[in-house]
Amino acid sequence: MTRGPVQCDIGVSYGLSRKSVPAPASFKRWAEAACQGRIKRADIAIRVVDAPEGRRLNQHYRGKDYATNVLSFPAELPEGVRLPLLGDLVICAPVVAKEAADQGKSLSAHYAHLTVHGVLHLLGLDHENPREAEAMEAIERGILAELGFADPYLVD
Repeated sequence: MTRGPVQCDIGVSYGLSRKSVPAPASFKRWAEAACQGRIKRADIAIRVVDAPEGRRLNQHYRGKDYATNVLSFPAELPEGVRLPLLGDLVICAPVVAKEAADQGKSLSAHYAHLTVHGVLHLLGLDHENPREAEAMEAIERGILAELGFADPYLVD
């Protein structure tokens, strides 16, 4: 584990109205929390998009013809290049809003969860099998609890 403060350079861009979408400072706080103890420096680009852009990106990169909540694009640096560039996250605002409402979560809590989830993917964590999923979810729960959010996987 890496100790000490995390230096995160987070660039946030919006491909839609910022109404009901968190400010860059919130995304930075959530991303830093996900990096804490895992990496000392990180450069991350976050883009918040509408459903058409989210659908196009999901179709292009994953072959899935629908908008999804978060897409993670880890940086692919040439061998031997050591930069703090972690990668990019794309968060689809309408999907996040619908999921939050459907799951009875606050919009802020769901954005925090998806930001943390996406950053963990950028750091190399995955959930391709039940063991990986369980480990990743436990890490997410801990990070979100430290941020003051409830367990995102709690089902009523």
